[in-house]
Amino acid sequence: MSKLEQIIVIEPPYDLKFKGPFTDVVTTNLKLKNPSDRKVCFKVKTTAPRRYCVRPNSGMIESGATVTVSVMLQPFDYDPNEKSKHKFMVQTIFAPSTATDMDAVWKDATPDDFMDSKLRCVFELPTDNDKMDDVDATKAAPVLNSNADGTSAPKPISASVDDSEIKKLMDECKRLQYDVGKLSDENRQLKDEGLRMRKAHRSDNIVSSSGATMSKQHSSSSLPSLLVVIAAIFIGFFLGKFVL
Repeated sequence: MSKLEQIIVIEPPYDLKFKGPFTDVVTTNLKLKNPSDRKVCFKVKTTAPRRYCVRPNSGMIESGATVTVSVMLQPFDYDPNEKSKHKFMVQTIFAPSTATDMDAVWKDATPDDFMDSKLRCVFELPTDNDKMDDVDATKAAPVLNSNADGTSAPKPISASVDDSEIKKLMDECKRLQYDVGKLSDENRQLKDEGLRMRKAHRSDNIVSSSGATMSKQHSSSSLPSLLVVIAAIFIGFFLGKFVL
């Protein structure tokens, strides 16, 4: 029997059992009782710190007091053929009666002052009997919607409230759908109006271009006539000069 077992009572003393399924967090409790007349500081350590969450993982136990430590196993893929190698260790040390700083107590202690106890982790799947007990407990549960005489209980007020709220939501959805359809029609009309305006603007550009082309043609056609008139004036001037 170790010195820790003489001053600290641990329950369970050897194995921490975790009962599956392990698709969710599984919690088991570890009780530490201090039957001595002195304060005791404790720490809980594990070989797999990433797989477990321990609360509290350290503390101080008054004389005659008991502390419950919750050990929470995180979800994992359980393999029944794989043997668990996880272990826990509860490490304790006597604390002075006036001690308030646990860190200082651990820091000032020597290795001979430490007392520890080791526990191994055991994973168990629920048996068929456990499943039957769960089914029986479900059947034995009282029916909340029935009266003692077997008649159905009145419908809760909250149910009718929920129905009215659902109706309001449906009406609101219909109104929003109508507004969306109306906005879509207005958007379509705006697109058509913009298309007509672009076509009209393009037609105006074509007309103005045609007018400019015609004026150029007219000015170019009038240019030779002007030259003919000027040439006739010069010819008449020279002919008149020779005749005279």
